[in-house]
Amino acid sequence: MSAEWFFARLAEWGDAPALATGEQSTSYAELSRLCDVWTERLAARQVGLGVAVAIDGSFSPQTCAAFLAAMRLGAVVVPLTPLLRVQREKFLEIAEVSLLLEVDEADAWTLTDLPQRMQNPLMLKLKERRHPGLVIFSSGSTGAPKAILHDLTAILEKFRKTRQKKTTLTFLLFDHIGGIDTMLNTFGSGGCVVTVAQRTPELVARAIARHAVHTLPTSPTFLNLFLMSGVVEQFDLSSLKVIAYGTEPMPESTLQRLHSAFPDVALVQTYGMSELGVLRSRSRDSESLWIKFTGEEFQIKVVDGILWVKAATAMLGYLNAPDLFDADGWLNTQDAVEVDGEYLRILGRASDLINVGGQKVYPAEVENVLLQLDNVEDVAVFGKPHPMMGNVVGARFKLKSPEPLDVFKRKMIAFCRVHLAKYQTPVYVELADTEQFGARFKKLRHV
Repeated sequence: MSAEWFFARLAEWGDAPALATGEQSTSYAELSRLCDVWTERLAARQVGLGVAVAIDGSFSPQTCAAFLAAMRLGAVVVPLTPLLRVQREKFLEIAEVSLLLEVDEADAWTLTDLPQRMQNPLMLKLKERRHPGLVIFSSGSTGAPKAILHDLTAILEKFRKTRQKKTTLTFLLFDHIGGIDTMLNTFGSGGCVVTVAQRTPELVARAIARHAVHTLPTSPTFLNLFLMSGVVEQFDLSSLKVIAYGTEPMPESTLQRLHSAFPDVALVQTYGMSELGVLRSRSRDSESLWIKFTGEEFQIKVVDGILWVKAATAMLGYLNAPDLFDADGWLNTQDAVEVDGEYLRILGRASDLINVGGQKVYPAEVENVLLQLDNVEDVAVFGKPHPMMGNVVGARFKLKSPEPLDVFKRKMIAFCRVHLAKYQTPVYVELADTEQFGARFKKLRHV
């Protein structure tokens, strides 16, 4: 069995709460017993080394216990959620899943045997190590989703040191590397994982108040929505001590509003990728977008303004795409950064950069300014092809209240004259009633 130190630690926490949703709570003793049940149940289905098990659900007692049991047996775990149900059959094929566990909202479950057998060379390499694995599918925002294979033993090692016992809300989903990191990190230190049925500002705020949540890991896009919704004034959120934001660049204007709303809460920028896991970092301060990486399990370097990382928790590789590592094991993150001594500022993906007549425009920087316009709820900035300039800046706005496009555009241009260079000012402007983010609460620019 794998990582017995981790399971021994779970048993130590006894009757302390491990999981909470709504008014229901599951103790570590109950979670351990359920994990034992799933270990026997999966072993009876021949689950072990060289077997991939897909678990389709959210953070619930059954899914968490089954995840831990499959890991304990040395299997490759493939977490899935209903959000990507339309692609599930393809995902199951790519990950060579031979057993599918489906868990519904009531935590009822079904098991289905599948005909796949493990043949992928990377999967077989993991089997030779006698280590459990994890397959995470990329969001596919810049192409077809990729199947990312991790060694779960390497990921677990990050949590061998017992840290502060915290109640943490799992905003990031069950199929997200950040969500899995939150679950294992919280369980490894005896904290409580709080989950919500839907990630709306009201339900998140209600869960924070009900369960005295200490840490909220989420995205800048959701935090903007959270502030706009008014729930900060409606609920007692005094238990919050840390808001950790990542997955996309944070607009400075949003960070300032967040600090004003939560002056006593530590605002911490995190950095991670599905291919690397979540890297330990520390913000310069709560009002700063500059971060310093602090972990010993990885190295960083900046080449031509792009961040490269070499990490012990890096993926073994893609199951359905060419490797991205160089000969020395470094991964090009494709994230553009600025450097100030030991600190970095993440500017955004190099693929999002807009080249306007040779001038570089980073969408997040323009969005930061445009979000300060009156009547703007959200905005997504993107490049539009132009015959002379190569590209010009485009912006898609969602307004708080209706306004004629021509009136709004005149107001926007006047505002941009003061706050942006001419080449940064949106030339193409559209108004939309739809949200400017996807199901994972990340900005949608490539629409």
